[in-house]
Amino acid sequence: MYQWRKFEFFEEKGAGRGGGGGAPAVPAEIAGRVTCSSGGRGRVAIGCDDGTVGLLDRGFRLSYGFQAYASSVLFLQQLKQRNVLVTVGDDDQASSQSSAVCLKVFDLDKVQEEGSSTTTPFCVQILRVFTNQFPEAKITSFLVLEEAPPILFIAIGLDNGCIYCIKGDIARERITRFTLQVEPVSDGTSSPITGLGFRVEGQAHQLFAITPSSITLFSLHHQPPRRQTLDQIGCETNAVAMSDRMDLIVGRPEAVYFYEVDGRGPCWAFDGEKKFVGWFRGYLLCIIEDQRSRKNTLNVYDLKNRLIAHSMPVGDVSHLVTEWGYIILIMSDKRILCIGEKDMESKLDMLFKKNLYTVAINLVQSQQADPASTAEVLRKYGDHLYGKQEYDEAMSQYIHTIGHLEPSYVIQKFLDAKRIHNLTNYLEKLHDRGLASKDHTTLLLNCYTKLKDVEKLNHFIKDEDGVGEIKFDVETAIRVCRAAGYHEHAMFVAKKAGRHELYLKILLEDLARYDEALQYISGLEANQAGLTVKEYGKILVDHRPAETVKILLRLCTDGGDPTTRRGSNSMRLLMIPSPMDFVNIFVHSPQYLMEFLENYIKAVKDSPAQTEIHNTLLELYISKDLSFPSMSQENGFDDHNSKERKGKEITNGYKSGTREKAKLGKEENKTAKDIVDRQRKGLALLKSAWTPEMEEPLYSVDLALIICNANAFKDGLLFLYEKLKLYKEVISCYKQAHDHEGLIACCKKLGDSTQGGDPSLWGDLLNYFGELGEDCSKEVKEVLTYVEKADVLPPIVVLQTLSKNPCLTLSVVKDYIARKLEQESKLIEDDRKSVDKYQEETELMKREIEDLKTNAKVFQLSKCTACTFTLDLPAVHFMCMHSFHLRCLGDNEKECPECAPEYRSVMEAKQKLELNARDHDLFFRQLRGSKDGFSVVADYFSKGVVSKTTIPPENAP
Repeated sequence: MYQWRKFEFFEEKGAGRGGGGGAPAVPAEIAGRVTCSSGGRGRVAIGCDDGTVGLLDRGFRLSYGFQAYASSVLFLQQLKQRNVLVTVGDDDQASSQSSAVCLKVFDLDKVQEEGSSTTTPFCVQILRVFTNQFPEAKITSFLVLEEAPPILFIAIGLDNGCIYCIKGDIARERITRFTLQVEPVSDGTSSPITGLGFRVEGQAHQLFAITPSSITLFSLHHQPPRRQTLDQIGCETNAVAMSDRMDLIVGRPEAVYFYEVDGRGPCWAFDGEKKFVGWFRGYLLCIIEDQRSRKNTLNVYDLKNRLIAHSMPVGDVSHLVTEWGYIILIMSDKRILCIGEKDMESKLDMLFKKNLYTVAINLVQSQQADPASTAEVLRKYGDHLYGKQEYDEAMSQYIHTIGHLEPSYVIQKFLDAKRIHNLTNYLEKLHDRGLASKDHTTLLLNCYTKLKDVEKLNHFIKDEDGVGEIKFDVETAIRVCRAAGYHEHAMFVAKKAGRHELYLKILLEDLARYDEALQYISGLEANQAGLTVKEYGKILVDHRPAETVKILLRLCTDGGDPTTRRGSNSMRLLMIPSPMDFVNIFVHSPQYLMEFLENYIKAVKDSPAQTEIHNTLLELYISKDLSFPSMSQENGFDDHNSKERKGKEITNGYKSGTREKAKLGKEENKTAKDIVDRQRKGLALLKSAWTPEMEEPLYSVDLALIICNANAFKDGLLFLYEKLKLYKEVISCYKQAHDHEGLIACCKKLGDSTQGGDPSLWGDLLNYFGELGEDCSKEVKEVLTYVEKADVLPPIVVLQTLSKNPCLTLSVVKDYIARKLEQESKLIEDDRKSVDKYQEETELMKREIEDLKTNAKVFQLSKCTACTFTLDLPAVHFMCMHSFHLRCLGDNEKECPECAPEYRSVMEAKQKLELNARDHDLFFRQLRGSKDGFSVVADYFSKGVVSKTTIPPENAP
């Protein structure tokens, strides 16, 4: 037979209680014999045969007692939900017909003071147990079930096999009574009810009834209650209890039986008569009488772990109660034995000293200890096994501590190469739980590579079928696999994790599989492809430039990605990468950058980055020091071969210097031709990106000027200066180049004021030739022809300017001066005639004015100028020789109606001239726009506009 191990997980707590140094006992104030007891709500209630009830506190001191019955207290029970005590006892018999047994309900929160020495709780209700309908019998068991307050369900077992049930609000006497009858014995006699037990599952209420010969289950939720006999064996009084799982526990001499609603469950073969059976915190309590010695023993069974948690001899026990976390035994001599469970640490220490680690593990798990405590026990067990060199078993315990024990504690124990398999197993479990760090991943992968266990490495990396979440740090796994040479595994991890940049890094840096890398990039989404090309495009351009340019064109022109073609054109362009994002990858291959940008601007006409693109192209086209890797490589190859040949030639005693010079000359010619071709493209780009129809160019003008100037690109500078109307800068370019023919042609084009040019350029041109210091007669004559034709400079200015050049003779300007003098003489003659004419007219006007002032005016008109009728009085005559009837003039008799419009126009012109005299801007605009400024000033004087001088008053500011 299996022998259960015995441990001392409980200890007696009696010493020092009750205020004295000895064992606790029922207080001396309670004189009667204890007949019943109950625990609950922090106190122990005991009933005596003298009708008194006492309430004991935690120190087993009497809180207070009261006389509940006149005769004896038979049963009592403290309720859990309310501070109420329900009792059954013998009271004074009211009459010979009525029974003395009654049920009383006491509210312990309401205390009635009776004198100074006695305290009595308030009695809520008194009910007679036996009535005419419910005949009197001996009460053998009593149990109260608390339903929803204030509803109580009271079951009273009798010696005749009946159960009296009272249900309802006892305080208000709103109750119902009914009787339950167990199945009689086969010989027709009735068995007493030795035990009762309630089972509650939701709304279903069931009642176990135990007799010495049967166990019956009543389903109270059925009407009428349904009876079911579970077994044909029973037990005696006090050998009945209910577990925390609501199973019925029945103690018989041969074993302890558990019952569920469908019948007998497990049984435990514990020999001996069961005086008392109880349930305490998952432990089974049995007070067993030895058949030989007739001594009682208290055994505390841990059924789950199959051990005896405590065993001790006890005397004659009259009552078993649990309260305050203790097992309380009340003896027949009123002594009290209090037993409490030791704390978990003490129990574990006891087991550890005996190396009973398995029992300790089962104990903490069965008592639902916190995971940290369980892990600590497992750690100690693992350490114990490790010390015995049972490494496999120790690792199995350490694995159970994952999540609570620091992994480094275990790892450092198994770093020895001989125990690498155990370490690998632990690290695998650590990754399965998702608790591995980067260092743990590194260590596990190193274990695989040290063991050369490709199968496990495949399983860890590829997760068998290649699906599922990644349970390790991706970057760490890739780094370790790359270091160990497992590039395919590293690529698999990178691809599965979507780390495209790491995948390409392996392809390019470790494997140099450039074509595969390009193919992989082609299969990515536009955003991801753009990011990867930015990071690794430099390598791709160095090794596969043409293919890389094709991929970039597809990315930047949304080729092959239909999702970006939806919506407006401007929105589409904003969704795709900009070519300028990839300029830096062409740092060593500018010629491919030119190819890329040229193809892009052909395909996309309205790119948001067109200004930056044109700026970059201009810099590539115009720069002279552009380096070409292909040429450099060719040069390097040739240099290498030349060095070999040079060495051979030196050994033979000669050098091939002529051949090297010829080769160098070819390269220089090729470079010069390339510069010319690129600058030709640059000029075409300058013009095409700034057409006459455009207000602003598609490139930065300042940057273009800087590039052209830094690279001495004359054609580009001339175009930009002309577009910016910086004509003097254009002339300066020709001057610096001493291009006289181009200089004259430029002045003809840009110095024509009718076409918006600047006539002052001719003065600058003559000044240039005057200061040239060399013979330029031919150019000067050509310039003078245009100056004379356009009349842009006075002759005196021409003569003064050209006189500075000592190499020019008078013959250069002789014909020009002769023609100019002839023109001036003709103009002077015409002016003299005009002066004579104006003097004659002025003299005539003066004589008329004098005649008007000194002589009388005779008016001889006989008809009215307005109505042509004969003129009669009253009449009005005007100095202009017009006459009118007064009636024909109306209200306007101060001016002649015939001459008034002409006079008025003259006055308006005069006022306008006076207003123009105040408009200085108009005067200076006419002055600047005229070929002869003096004529403008003279015109203003002739009209009398600037001849009047206004003298401000003396006190004016």
